[in-house]
Amino acid sequence: MKLLKRPYKALAVLAFALASLAISAPRANALNPPYTKVVLFKWRTADIGTECTNWLGPQGYGWVQTSPPEATISDGYWYDMYQPVNFKSLTSTIGNRAQYQAMISACHAAGVRVIADVTVNDMAVGPGAATDGSSYDSATLTYPYFSSADFHPDTSCTYSSESEVWVCWLAALPDLKTESSYVQGQIEEYMELLLSLGVDGFRMDAAKFQPYADLETIFAAVKAVYPKTLEGNPLYITQEITPDDTVDYSGYEGVGAIQEFEFTYAMEAAFRNTGGETLSSLPAMIGNSTSGGGSYGLLNDSSDMEIFVDDWDTERNNGGSLTASDLSGNTNDAVGNYRYDLANIFMLAQPYAATATVESGFRFTNGNQDYPSSFAYINGVAQVPATRTANCCYDFIHRWTDISNMVKFRIATYGLSEGNWTTGTNNQVAFSRGSVGFVALNNDDATVWNKTFTTGLPAGVYCNVVHGGLSGGKCTSDTVTVNSSGQATLSIPTNSSGTALVPAVAIYTGQVQ
Repeated sequence: MKLLKRPYKALAVLAFALASLAISAPRANALNPPYTKVVLFKWRTADIGTECTNWLGPQGYGWVQTSPPEATISDGYWYDMYQPVNFKSLTSTIGNRAQYQAMISACHAAGVRVIADVTVNDMAVGPGAATDGSSYDSATLTYPYFSSADFHPDTSCTYSSESEVWVCWLAALPDLKTESSYVQGQIEEYMELLLSLGVDGFRMDAAKFQPYADLETIFAAVKAVYPKTLEGNPLYITQEITPDDTVDYSGYEGVGAIQEFEFTYAMEAAFRNTGGETLSSLPAMIGNSTSGGGSYGLLNDSSDMEIFVDDWDTERNNGGSLTASDLSGNTNDAVGNYRYDLANIFMLAQPYAATATVESGFRFTNGNQDYPSSFAYINGVAQVPATRTANCCYDFIHRWTDISNMVKFRIATYGLSEGNWTTGTNNQVAFSRGSVGFVALNNDDATVWNKTFTTGLPAGVYCNVVHGGLSGGKCTSDTVTVNSSGQATLSIPTNSSGTALVPAVAIYTGQVQ
């Protein structure tokens, strides 16, 4: 039996049984609804735990995703954590094993689940020492616990077939034989180690470069040891599968959720007005708001999808997505307009996908730059700039009022249908979510949107959560009055007005003055 051949499994089963007894009592803090995730890219582990307590939990974020926690190279580039060396060591550039476990405990206490980004398709390039001191050499394929027998032959990726994609060396990184039972065992042990610390899920980096049958085998073994997480929930799995005509998505739907890059590309085209697309094109581009489709071919099972406006890869690839900063060389998304903000508001307001992800990376002056020395927290104090100006505050996107306040809007409207779709110019759209929420966006650089809208909401005076919220029973910023017919008259400025306020309105029944 496999269990007898790998005695650590028996210890893991015992650990899970003991942990299950510990979590059988009610938790002191219930977890937030799992509808919105934030990626704190390359944030230090200790800082993530503090941010869960200070902000993510109170704001309603359901997940926080960490960068890969295993021992990797450290070469001063942003992508170094995606070159693993030692799966059995959690000493990395963001912290160590004890800090990772303490972060998980802090996040759970704040109501936030933790998902670990994991890279198990390939290993690091070059000779050297990893973040934990482990030595490696890709020329001889020598790594802790791996040798030349554990890798596919060196071939460049040509994307000629699925089988070729599954064995090629992506970006010249030595490709592991995930079909090997030994390699599978090493990956399973790594995931079980993270589960023993309390993680709630995994993001599978470069998932399409691994056969889905191998992933199914790996996760079947992992779930045999951990049928549930230590919090008592099913294990969550999401997979990075960038679109191409070579790999069939459908096989991966049996493994877990899929990150829908086509949604990202649609947001870029609509909000930048490239290829003739505008906001009014969105229904045709992304299809049915709950089941996908459209000209961008969004996957149909919305319940298994994960969407995002940008991630750490796309924001560094010119034309890959909208960005929070123009420093990558992309069209200015953060200077003199609010395209990036509006796209995130739209993502969090519309109903497609089970999980919406907010990318909260760091400011960079070139695409290869690593995390800056001015970390998110210094001596326990969050380094949030006092004002938000052009190219400012990139480290705390998840705290921007217009984005952060939409997390609870998404919770309040989750599962409700989209209605009352309205357009002004091609770059002005509005819609309701059942009888609970309403949003209107003006991405037009020239035309103020003056209109009486049908909101679908009960009469009342609502806080525009894009700009503020309730405090002491009063709205901290502008309000919207909905009359007895469910109508509201609004004037939304242009996206080039130069004002400090994002040109959007979002109201819902949880924020009534």
